[in-house]
Amino acid sequence: MSQSTSAFEPISRFAWIVTLLVAGGSPALSPLLAAQSSDRPGSSPPFLDRIPDVAADTAMGPPGWVRPLASAVVPGSGQFLAGAPRGAIYLVVEAFLITKYVNSRSEAHREQDQYLDLAFEVARDAFTPSIRDTAFGYFEQMTKFVDSGPFDADPGPGFAPPVDEESFNGNVWKLARQTFFEDPESPPDPSSAEYQRAVQFYQGRAVGPNFTWSWRNTRLEHDEFRQAIRRSDDAFQRSTGQLGLVLANHLLSAMDAFISERLSAGGRRAQLRTVFTQRAEALGGATLSWRVIVAF
Repeated sequence: MSQSTSAFEPISRFAWIVTLLVAGGSPALSPLLAAQSSDRPGSSPPFLDRIPDVAADTAMGPPGWVRPLASAVVPGSGQFLAGAPRGAIYLVVEAFLITKYVNSRSEAHREQDQYLDLAFEVARDAFTPSIRDTAFGYFEQMTKFVDSGPFDADPGPGFAPPVDEESFNGNVWKLARQTFFEDPESPPDPSSAEYQRAVQFYQGRAVGPNFTWSWRNTRLEHDEFRQAIRRSDDAFQRSTGQLGLVLANHLLSAMDAFISERLSAGGRRAQLRTVFTQRAEALGGATLSWRVIVAF
């Protein structure tokens, strides 16, 4: 027996589904899901069994290229043009992914501001810096070395790289000696070609006077700086993955619209089935999963 639905019922149904999915990770929902589950693992909750399948209507519409193009620009729009309410799924997924992307980017920038503040106001403050930001690699090195060391260890008119290998600049000079000196522990004459090449190597990679830093006696701030760097990097990586999912949603919606349009031209139709399952967890509670099956 067929079941008639109003024009607004599919939208409200999908909104309810998304609400369940978002709330599924909340401990507050676990008792409700557990109460709704049957004795068999993997069975669907009774209240979800009542959600009918959503089928696309075969309808005459604009030229065949319009629906895929519309879905590529706004996921779900091509399905709506064809009278298929499953376009709501692409639209809801798009809104969800964009929200997650924006939140991840905001978190990344917030953590970035925190570690920039710590670097500028704690590690570099004693050296009266005039430039706040620089390349990210500079801040990465600040997580590994307690201080940068001086750029020039000679207080006079000459130039002498630092020899403290625990500092960043001292470590760069060590690498220069290992690269250009026959014996890194026995420097050649400063006027020799190999010594001058080592100095050029050092000057091109060492931290200059305006970017000198030191975390000495500020261990807690240094730890917080490292954690903020890590949190910011993780958030930027998440946002990149979420942006990829957004693009994939555009592509899937466009492919769906293209295939549906080709099939509808031959008198066939596409059908969307939603399958909900609930699995009891060993430690209590339940996990709700959602599968979407598209059949042409």
